[in-house]
Parts: sequence; C-alpha cells; structure tokens
Amino acid sequence: MLEETQDTEEIIERVAALDVGKAELVCCVRLPSEDRPGKRLQEVTTHTTMTRSVLSLADRLHCLGVTRVVMEATSDYWKPIFYILEAAGFETWLVNARDVKHLPGRPKTDRLDAVWLCKVAERQMIRPSFVPPPHIRQMRDLARYRCDLVSVRTAEKNRAEKLLEDAQIKLSVVASDIFGVSGRAMMSALIAGERNPAVLAQMARASMRTKINALEEAFTGRFTDHHAFLLAKMLARVDQLNRDIAEVDAKIEELIAPFEQAVERLDDIPGIGRTAASIILSEIGLDMTRFPTAGHLASWARFAPTTKESAGRKKGRSATGHGNPYLARVLGEAAVSAGKTNTFLGERYRRIARRRGKKRAIVAVGRSILTIIWHLLSDPNAHFIDLGADFHDTRIGPERKKRNHIRQLEALGYRVILEPIA
Repeated sequence: MLEETQDTEEIIERVAALDVGKAELVCCVRLPSEDRPGKRLQEVTTHTTMTRSVLSLADRLHCLGVTRVVMEATSDYWKPIFYILEAAGFETWLVNARDVKHLPGRPKTDRLDAVWLCKVAERQMIRPSFVPPPHIRQMRDLARYRCDLVSVRTAEKNRAEKLLEDAQIKLSVVASDIFGVSGRAMMSALIAGERNPAVLAQMARASMRTKINALEEAFTGRFTDHHAFLLAKMLARVDQLNRDIAEVDAKIEELIAPFEQAVERLDDIPGIGRTAASIILSEIGLDMTRFPTAGHLASWARFAPTTKESAGRKKGRSATGHGNPYLARVLGEAAVSAGKTNTFLGERYRRIARRRGKKRAIVAVGRSILTIIWHLLSDPNAHFIDLGADFHDTRIGPERKKRNHIRQLEALGYRVILEPIA
C-alpha cells in the first residue's frame, strides 16, 4: 500500500552555494531560464573573503533574486560569511560537508564543489545544521571560552602538583585539594623561603589540623629555589585564570539575565546548577521548535545509539558517535552528579551502572536530562517534578515486575513456564 511521505519535490528556484576558504570563496548561483522553460542558468564567480567583497556579493545575490544561500562548514572560515549574509536578509544554511562529500570519479576543485553543492541544495537533498541566533551565539562564545579557561587552569594545577612531586613534597598525598586555603598558605611559604616541615604543617586550617604529623612527613623533601621560582609562576598563572574566569562568569550572567526563568527551571534538575544551565542554553538555545521531539534533540547531541542495519542484521556497536564536546562534557558531569543524589535520575544512574557500566549509565542519564530539558523549554508552564528514587520499586505494577523478572531469568538461560493457579 502506497503511503504519503513528508518529502517534497519542490526545487528552490533561486539558490546560491558557497565554497568558502580562508582567503577566497567560490559562489555558484542557479536560476530558472526565462527564455527556455525547464532549463537553468548558472553563474560561478570567485570573491575574496574581505568584508567589502562579501558585501558586494550580497548585493549581486539580491539583484539576482536569490532566496537561499548554502555553504559548507569549513573550519571557522564560514562564520563571518554566514553572519554577513544572514544580516543581509538571506535564508542562510550551513550544511555538513559529510552530506555533500566528494564522489569517486568526479574531479574536485573549488569551482566544481560549489556547483555540486548548489545542485544538491536546489533539490533540497541536504539539511541545515543548527546555528543559534546572535544573542545565543554570544553566550556560546563566552561559555566555551570559560570551559577552555577551566581546562587551562586544571592543566596548570597539575603542573604545580608534579613540580611538588619532583621536589619530594607529598602534599597531594595528605590533602585532597592542595589549592585550598591551607595548601595555598603552605605553598606561598615555600616560595617565600620557609623549609621547616614543622612550621609549614602548623599552617593547616580547620580539618587539616588533624593531619599535622602527616603534613610534617609530607614536607620533608628537597624543595630548592629552582622549584620556588617555577611554583611562583604557576600559582600566579592560576590566580590570573581565576580572575579571568570570574570576569567571564559575570559577563555570562549579564547576557543570560533575560532568560533567568529558564535557568531557574533547569536548575531544578538534579546535577545541574546555574553554570551548567547557562552552558546548556548556550549550546542548544531556547527555541525547541528546531527539534520536533526530545528524540531529535538527543540524536543531534549524539546521546542516542546509531542505527546501522544490513540484510536484517545490525552492524557495529551502536555507538553514539561524536557530537558537541562542550554539551557532552556538561551533560556527563551533570549525570555523574545526579548519580550521587537520592532522586529518580540518581537511582537510574546506579541501576544502569551496576548492569552495564558507568559509561553507558552516563549516556543514558544524559539523554534523560536532555529529554527533561526539551520539555521544560518547549512548555513555558512546565516544571520539573522528581519521580523519586523508589519509582522502580513502588510505582511499577506487579505484572510489569513479573515480566521484568522473567526477562532477566531468560537472559541467564533459564526457561520460564507459567502455569495457571488452580
């Protein structure tokens, strides 16, 4: 039986495609022929990527009546071109180069690539990638820069710890965080020239004072002026990074102020705080109409297994693939944090981790968090309600419990036969 599909055979009449490089771009325009119905006119031109050249290209496209401009995601070179044409009023599409990859046997040049992309685009055989609006893009730039600064700070802290190990100073063996109040006071004293382990140990604060004897042993080493010079530079670098991160946080708070209500609702989800909420919003935006369902959002974020089947048999390991690394990082951290709570997400994490390992549990709980986020952002009146850690024990009916138990027994190789009760 023939069924109607959602596909359309409409051809975009006036379309342009760009092959963007660092110094220049190739533009292919395809239009309908006025003299010969059914035929197409084509123009291929080369322009520099300087602003004036791109603006003159936009004027030319306006004169030709182009409605849609398509370009490949080439490094970061597409961004300024995309933004200029978007501001000029065009329907601008960014497409994945993998979807229009070079075909075997066809010569490959920038000109031919632009023509091929234009032909594929006019037949609507490609889908646009998600590019957030300008305000969200600014938040994304700040959030990603903050993540990079945190990574650099972590690397610098690791260097400082390795330097102390090189000097046989075992502070990290005794203190869980050597950059706490006590650890920083001790390292500052080392830099200032103090070498007496007893004096250094007495600088411990709060709960660290119960470890004074261990600290005296830890500071019995061979810390020299060479180590002091390097440690001073590393600590100064960490302090500067702390100040930079604080300034970026303040700027993010300023930009996210109009979306305070959305941040507060996401903050209610276990494992997600204000910082994580701002990063997630900067990556996926607030307009969920771009993702028809929660499954589309999870698939775009690569928190869903891939489907690869041939001859009725599934192939591969059903891996999720590589998605947005910044979004994956914050969702992974949120999943691990939620796993330590007495909530539905926490119990879900622990149940899956016991059976299938922590990595699969992170992906599963991360997908659950994305699903919750999609519903919260899709419905302004929606609020998060925790199902409770006892959901699987108290809110599942006896019939479902019996089916789950039978499935587990059959997975272990047992044959289950149910007999009617007399």
